[in-house]
Amino acid sequence: MCPHCRAFITSSDKVCPYCGEKVPPRAIDIRDTGQMLMGFIPSARFVTAIILLINFALFLGSTQIAAGSAILEAGVESGAMVRRYHQFYRLITAGFLHANWLHILMNCWVLWDLGAQVEELYGAPRMTVIFFLATASGFLTCAFYNPMSPTLGASAGLFGLIGAMIALGMKTRNSMGQAIRAHYIRWAIYGLLFGLLPGISNAAHIGGLVAGFGVAYLAGTPLLTQHAPAERFWRAASGVCVVLTLFSFFQLYQQLSANLQ
Repeated sequence: MCPHCRAFITSSDKVCPYCGEKVPPRAIDIRDTGQMLMGFIPSARFVTAIILLINFALFLGSTQIAAGSAILEAGVESGAMVRRYHQFYRLITAGFLHANWLHILMNCWVLWDLGAQVEELYGAPRMTVIFFLATASGFLTCAFYNPMSPTLGASAGLFGLIGAMIALGMKTRNSMGQAIRAHYIRWAIYGLLFGLLPGISNAAHIGGLVAGFGVAYLAGTPLLTQHAPAERFWRAASGVCVVLTLFSFFQLYQQLSANLQ
C-alpha cells in the first residue's frame, strides 16, 4: 500500500504509479521475519497462533480433567455474575472457552485465516488490541442484552477482526478498498444470519463487530517508522491488553479454586 496516497500497488513498484511518490521498503521487509517451528507458523501469525494455542489448551482442559465443567461454569460470560457480582474477568475468559469440538474447530478455522490477514495488515500490537476490545465489548453487550443466557466462544473477537477489515476497506478509497469492504461486509452478514440459529448470540457478534471496526478505523495500519509515537502507543496498549488478559485468567483460577472447595 502506497504510504502517500494509500493505493494498492505491487511489491516490485519503487515509485507509486498513481501519485508518483517514491515507495520506501515495506513494513514486512524491515521487521523481524523469523519463523517458529521451522516455518510452520510464520511470524506474521504469532498473535493468532498464541490465541489458537490458548483456545485448544483450555478446551482440552475443560473436556479431559475432572474439573472441566467447573472451568466452564467459572469462566463463561454470565450477565448476572458480571452485573451483580462484578466478575468482569468473564468478559475476557469467555472468549477463549468453547462448548464442543464443532464450536472450537469452526472458530479456530476462521481465526487461522482471518487473524493472519488482520495481523499482517495491522501488525501484532493493533491486532492484539482489536481482538481484546472486541471480545470484551461483545460479551459486555451480551451481559446487558441477554443477562440470563451464559455465552462463550471466540466469535466476538472474530467479528472484531471482520470489523477491522471493513474499516480498512472504508479507509482505502479505491477499487481495491471497495472490494475489501464488500467482501467482509458479506462475511458479517453471513455471520449474523448464522447467529439467528438457536444457541448462538448475535449480541456478542454485533458488539465485537462495532468495537473492532471502531478501534481499527482509529488505529489505521502501522507506520514504517517503528519509533513513531503512534507505534509506541499501540505497543504499550497491546501490553496492557496482555496484562489484563493474564489477570482475568488469574481471577478465573481464584474463582475456580473457591468453587471446588
